[in-house]
Amino acid sequence: MPPHGVLHRYYSEPAQRQSVVNGLFDDSARYYDRVTGLMCLGTGLSYRRQALRRVGVGPGSRVLDVACGTGQVSRAAIPLVGPTGYVLGVDPSTGMRRVAAARGVTAVEGTADRLPAADASVDVVVMGYALRHAADLRAAFREMRRVLRPGGVVLILEITAPAAAPARFLLRLYLEWIVPPATWLLTGSRRARDLMSYYWDSIDRCVPPAMIMEAMRESGLMEVERRRCLGVFNEYSGRAPVSRP
Repeated sequence: MPPHGVLHRYYSEPAQRQSVVNGLFDDSARYYDRVTGLMCLGTGLSYRRQALRRVGVGPGSRVLDVACGTGQVSRAAIPLVGPTGYVLGVDPSTGMRRVAAARGVTAVEGTADRLPAADASVDVVVMGYALRHAADLRAAFREMRRVLRPGGVVLILEITAPAAAPARFLLRLYLEWIVPPATWLLTGSRRARDLMSYYWDSIDRCVPPAMIMEAMRESGLMEVERRRCLGVFNEYSGRAPVSRP
């Protein structure tokens, strides 16, 4: 189950999606932190750190940061896990991994449905604002469950357009009509502007939260929950069974 249908403004068939999206992120990587700082609506490092704490990330935790980008979630996790834990980022974009490495994050190539990690090897799998870029939700969640140790947790941070028309209009006004032009003015990069336009289009077309949670349950995750912040930011969490079948 894809998180959204084909976005014809950017690619014409599903097989083109990954290369097109990788290209947008590669070309925008050096601007990414600056631009997302503009659009974060007050949720930044502290929010990510609080979300990680809520699912139990602490000293000694083994954390896999999927679609890590420039390492924003990883950087929030590193002080929490301390010297006895570890944080590994995974991302398909060479440009993003390069910036993450410059920020002190260890990042390797991979996608949500093909994670470079052994079975039952991590305590927490986290994905920050990137679920919309996955090829298949069920495949991604099955793979996340595979690498989780028994009792480990999946945490998905995502932006969801509100169901109420007035609130949805305001979010669209900001993310479609303000952020992309502001990005172009801030960076001078049309590709960075296009990435921000893609952000809104993927948010607007994303499957509803109930379908995301059902895909998590179908993968075998338990105690699936959704926590909302400011009506837009969502934390989806689920736990791997304590004993494997």
